[in-house]
Amino acid sequence: MIYLKERGVLSGLQIAGWTFKELGDVKTKILVDEGVFISPQDIISFRGNARAILTGERVALNFLQRLSGISTYTRKFVEKVKGTGVSILDTRKTTPTLRYLEKYAVRVGGGVNHRMGLDDRVLIKENHIRIAGGIKQALSSIQGEIEVRNLKEVKEAIKNGATHLLLDNMSTSELKQTVLLTRDKDIDLECSGGVNIENVRGIAKTGVDYISIGAITHSYQSIDLSLILK
Repeated sequence: MIYLKERGVLSGLQIAGWTFKELGDVKTKILVDEGVFISPQDIISFRGNARAILTGERVALNFLQRLSGISTYTRKFVEKVKGTGVSILDTRKTTPTLRYLEKYAVRVGGGVNHRMGLDDRVLIKENHIRIAGGIKQALSSIQGEIEVRNLKEVKEAIKNGATHLLLDNMSTSELKQTVLLTRDKDIDLECSGGVNIENVRGIAKTGVDYISIGAITHSYQSIDLSLILK
């Protein structure tokens, strides 16, 4: 039996079944639903070859603990912005080789996936702007989401046809002013940088559309689980 030792949002429950199946004749049964906060309880039962179960124990628990940690942390942010209409986005700040699983965990937690990779969508960041020679030059070469760091850059990006602004480490006051500047324009606003549980709702109430948070996939706390043979 796998037992949840603290309240959390679980994800990746099927991985335990896949792990044990690879190692031997083990049948698993998932006892709870993914995507909802639950209290400590049994979450997966299994029956079969004891050697296979013990061999796969740590692999299964490692996946479940980490993915559930991401889902739980994501859900905390999602609940903080509830009622504001803002979506919580992840980033590409993920563990090498585990991006698909970690972004799945974000979705289970109620968040929204941003880019899976560089081939998904264009995001013109600070280094791209420098290479291009400025915001105007960057937007004349290719259209896409563009990173801006202050109101001057916001105005320049708007003037040159931007349709999605990534507002990087801007103050709440600057965010509110940006919302006013884009009120009658078809421009999506995404806030990023310096976001935490304490300030996320205040940021959401400025009127931005999205808040992207790298911490949900790189600074989460794993959920505590145990596997006990009965």
